[in-house]
Amino acid sequence: MTDPEAPGHRRRPGVRVGAAAAALALVAPLAACGSGDDGGTPTINLYYPPEQNLQQVVDDCNAQAGGRYTIAYRVLPRQADDQRVQLVRRLAAEDSGMDVLGLDVTWTQEFASANWIREWTGQDRAEVEQGTLAGPLDTARYENRLYGAPKNTNVQLLWYRTDLVAQPPATWDEMISAAQELKRQGKPYQVLTMGAQYEGLVVLYNTLAASAGGKIVSDDGRQAVMDEGAVRALDLLKRFATSGVTSPSFSNATEDPVRLEFQSGNGAFQVNWPFVYPALQEADPALAQKVRWARVPGVDAGTPSRVTIGGINLAVSAYSRHPAESFEAAKCLRNAEHQKFSAVNDGVPPTIEKVYDDPEMAEAYPMKETILAELKEPAVRPLSPAYQSISTVMSAILSPPSAIDPQRTADELRQAVAAALESKGVLP
Repeated sequence: MTDPEAPGHRRRPGVRVGAAAAALALVAPLAACGSGDDGGTPTINLYYPPEQNLQQVVDDCNAQAGGRYTIAYRVLPRQADDQRVQLVRRLAAEDSGMDVLGLDVTWTQEFASANWIREWTGQDRAEVEQGTLAGPLDTARYENRLYGAPKNTNVQLLWYRTDLVAQPPATWDEMISAAQELKRQGKPYQVLTMGAQYEGLVVLYNTLAASAGGKIVSDDGRQAVMDEGAVRALDLLKRFATSGVTSPSFSNATEDPVRLEFQSGNGAFQVNWPFVYPALQEADPALAQKVRWARVPGVDAGTPSRVTIGGINLAVSAYSRHPAESFEAAKCLRNAEHQKFSAVNDGVPPTIEKVYDDPEMAEAYPMKETILAELKEPAVRPLSPAYQSISTVMSAILSPPSAIDPQRTADELRQAVAAALESKGVLP
């Protein structure tokens, strides 16, 4: 599965990975030796996706540890699929050289069900839950137990051109109509977003389904549902794909090409992650002055959208030789101070609500109030150990969106998701 923030759960505002980090990613599996079992200072190996300034957070946590342990940042590959493969293979082999793991929010249930990560309990759990937004916390739970500490989150916004549209549309139907009118006037009109056969299409559909009040999978993650709201979302996705307002490349579009197409001037609207904001500021300051942001449109007038969240949860490996130090290290890495630092410097939205009130957030996140509003009423992807399988079959059935037959596609999805749920998670 390709992660939709990589650029996407991995391409965030301001994130640039240098050659040194890339080189470290290549040697990380070899560098995980020497975890202090000879009686010296324990090394806590942190396996985490590329984040340009995370080493400064690690350095600060090491200073706070006062020599009791040392965190070593082992940079995972850039692509989410490659990250998961490395983690799964090493955990399946009960590798004790891994301590703290940065997990995509869609992996936590899978890893917990496989008994690869430790439960957060007692005071550790209380500290993580205190002040953390409910949506990110939901992604970190499995069977009502906490298995991850949400470090950062992410959510898409609607980006629109104020020289073409006076007010942002409240619903997808309004947006389609506005784009069609712009097209008739010979103006830039396209609604640009991700429609390729990969996780980005699943995210789009999940947002539409949740916004329509629909369910793809039951709340307990055990049964395929595909109810009326989910069918309505399929109908809307089909109408959008055949409305004449998408890019010709919609059925092949992923995050960064969507960003670039909007920057080229073809789009009036873009539904994409916040990384597009600093990218546009740098690439075309004149166009950036005309672009604003709003909540992703809803399905029904008067009902706010529910937008799919991404992000990273910190988990402690079941095979770590230093679990107490690992939990302490993870708490430090994701505390409010460090979440603010990472938000401002690496563009990763915080999971601790009070961080959004910090004055330093205003310049780095002028859209922070819209992000926070969506995060308070989010959509999460189906919480199941079998999510990788669910995502794979869903993206295949939904692609291309123009070929959707709402009821038939819903029936096909229900059967395929039910079969995927029986897999209980899939090894690479």
